[in-house]
Amino acid sequence: MNASPTAEYGSPEQLEATRSADPLGADEVCSRLPEMNAEADLAALADALRDLLPGFDRVAELSTDECLAAVRDLGMLLGSIKRHGSEPAVLVPEVLPVLMELGRRTDMVPRDTVLHYCVWNPEGTRRRMYTGDPQERTLQNAVRHVFPHLHEGLRLCAELNRTSPEDERFAVLATRIDGNVRTMLESIDTVLAEVSPVFFARTLRPYFEEISLGGQNYLGPAAAQVPLWLVDEVVWLSDRGIAEYEKFLLDSVPYGLPLWRELHAGWRHSPSAVTRLMESFERAGGHDRAGARLRDSAAALAGVLRTAVTFRGRHYRIARQAYQEEVRLYPLGSGGGSVDLLHRVLLLTRQNSRIAEERAKRGS
Repeated sequence: MNASPTAEYGSPEQLEATRSADPLGADEVCSRLPEMNAEADLAALADALRDLLPGFDRVAELSTDECLAAVRDLGMLLGSIKRHGSEPAVLVPEVLPVLMELGRRTDMVPRDTVLHYCVWNPEGTRRRMYTGDPQERTLQNAVRHVFPHLHEGLRLCAELNRTSPEDERFAVLATRIDGNVRTMLESIDTVLAEVSPVFFARTLRPYFEEISLGGQNYLGPAAAQVPLWLVDEVVWLSDRGIAEYEKFLLDSVPYGLPLWRELHAGWRHSPSAVTRLMESFERAGGHDRAGARLRDSAAALAGVLRTAVTFRGRHYRIARQAYQEEVRLYPLGSGGGSVDLLHRVLLLTRQNSRIAEERAKRGS
């Protein structure tokens, strides 16, 4: 048995291995999924889930990448069944031990996440979709585009967390992080242009509802699981946040890659980059005595925060449209957060951006 991924989670080799895998022979069923969903054919969905379920002997033969692909394909049926009014593990109880074993093998939650639904999803005719609508594909592609850049950005964040703002390397790292986070602007601009908030709220959002497995609820695939919150943790959130956002972050952590969970554990109680920047200016005796290197660090960190503010402003605009009372079917986003929380996080990010900008330009 190959118990390891083809390569490190998130590497190009691992992404391709998982996207190309079809360990359950689910290609044909997944091609018919939009039709079954359009017809709300709960019986057909339950039969398809039963037919795809592997035995434990088969699961033991799968590589970790194949296990991820299996969760991806079972997850499409889980979300579809829940959307049409049934708990999957009640309708098909034999799914529970299989999901638990696949979660154990992959070191992830025992259901599909935004990574399964978007990042590990095949291209072309093998793409797994609930509706088959081009707008659904656009949303998936937005996450696929962002993922490798944010994954690399988190590696850089780990270095930034170990680097003093007085070190010239700090500004270099922050600038590179900004470049990676900036890809989120490209993706959200595409979503704004091509995806109707009404389509998301009324057609697609119902497929992302939480399901109950073994007495515990697990959220469905959610854009909130994309780890911008981990960048926040290093840049400002670890010691400059609010309880509501910190709770949201803790609720999101289990849905990430094992590496992301490890990074969070190491960063959670570390002083943020904004706090360390302020302390460095204080040690230098204020802006007038701070050297060009420290001001460059402040300017680069302000750049990361400005990009995050821009993204959050556009995200808030989409969410406000999708979750207005006359449109929405659910009061909260698929990741469990409210529109009000998005607004508060936007304001906090803007506040920290101004702190860094002041250190870069006007002094303390």
